[in-house]
Amino acid sequence: MGLWWLPAFVWTSAYLVGAIPFGYLVARARGVDIFQAGSGNIGATNVGRILGKKFGILVFVLDFAKGALPVLAALWWKNQHLSEEPAWLHEGWLEVGAGLAAFLGHMFPVYLGFRGGKGVATGAGVVAVLFPGAFLGAVFVWLTVAGATSIVSLASLAAAAALVGLHFAVSPQLGWTDPRSLFCLVAAALVFVRHRSNLGRLLRGNENRMKGDIMPNLAKTLHVLFLGLWFGSVVFFSFVAAPLLFQAFEALGKNPDRPEWFPLTQTFAKVTEELDGTKEQGSRAAGFAVGPIFPWYFLLQGACGFVTAVTALAWARTNRTERVHSWRANLLILALACVLIGWPVEKKVTDLRGPRNAATHAYLQASETDAAALETMKQARREFFTWHMVSLVLNFVTVLGVGAALALATRLPQLDSAQVPAAS
Repeated sequence: MGLWWLPAFVWTSAYLVGAIPFGYLVARARGVDIFQAGSGNIGATNVGRILGKKFGILVFVLDFAKGALPVLAALWWKNQHLSEEPAWLHEGWLEVGAGLAAFLGHMFPVYLGFRGGKGVATGAGVVAVLFPGAFLGAVFVWLTVAGATSIVSLASLAAAAALVGLHFAVSPQLGWTDPRSLFCLVAAALVFVRHRSNLGRLLRGNENRMKGDIMPNLAKTLHVLFLGLWFGSVVFFSFVAAPLLFQAFEALGKNPDRPEWFPLTQTFAKVTEELDGTKEQGSRAAGFAVGPIFPWYFLLQGACGFVTAVTALAWARTNRTERVHSWRANLLILALACVLIGWPVEKKVTDLRGPRNAATHAYLQASETDAAALETMKQARREFFTWHMVSLVLNFVTVLGVGAALALATRLPQLDSAQVPAAS
């Protein structure tokens, strides 16, 4: 009961810290009224555009810190000084409330008559503490979109949208009413609202772009890096790692002098005209070993596909007269589509593995004259085989598409930032 004042104190302090207008103060120290310069925004992007990159970076770091520090302070206070009561504070409301207060403080600072920034840097500081995994993913999206388009506002909007999706993907156990989930939704919505003028310029095709060659060169670097990673990982897994695992386990299953950790059970010792039980045991063991890799395999491909497809699409729009860029974009979109379709297909294969194994087990234990057990096994194995073949075909098409796009990497465009198109 004695700590009833704590949430109000923490949240008010977080708001006052978040409301410190570092962009305005830095610009004022350089003799510039940032409200009257550039876009009129007090954020790091406008400061960097008016005063130079080093001042833009300084403001970004300060704005980032004023989002991260109040959340860290709230977490420290809760862990050091709060008992189990009140329970609702231990559900995350204290630190989430501090983060939201700092975020709102930047957007609506009391010191400047509630004329603030758009909240990207301060929100990034909050997110980095509350959701480090989703934060890294959002930074990855920001760098990709910024590199492909040289448009900071579009990259920020994409990162805000990615944050929501990544949060629920990484933490599916958290419902919509969890304080962390609510923060993601509210913060993303506010970022979009504060960027409504940018959205208008994006739709008209005249949004501001970053100058210089840093972002176009970053796009090239990311494209080649992730394209090589994509091709190398899918080829290694599909044609080296998985086949060798199956070969090794199936050979082990046929070996009568097998190690103690891989005993031959009575069920698998039965050999019939329809099924070699020893090979079946090895195939199941290999499938069990490969299975946990698939979620990471598809996640890696999805990340590589996102980077390469976004950058390729930007180049295709910029260089409409050079068909090589359209071919590159089409190949990568096809490969990414195969990955997105292949993920649920692989889950279907995993779901069918259990019924297939159960039907096979029942057949191996039944008498050789049990026609019903034989037919059930054949049907279960046919369905599994069909979906498995669909998965293999999708994977093979992915290899071809990515390989062809990798061959086209020798024909990267020569761009400067002014050539990169705006989103429409």
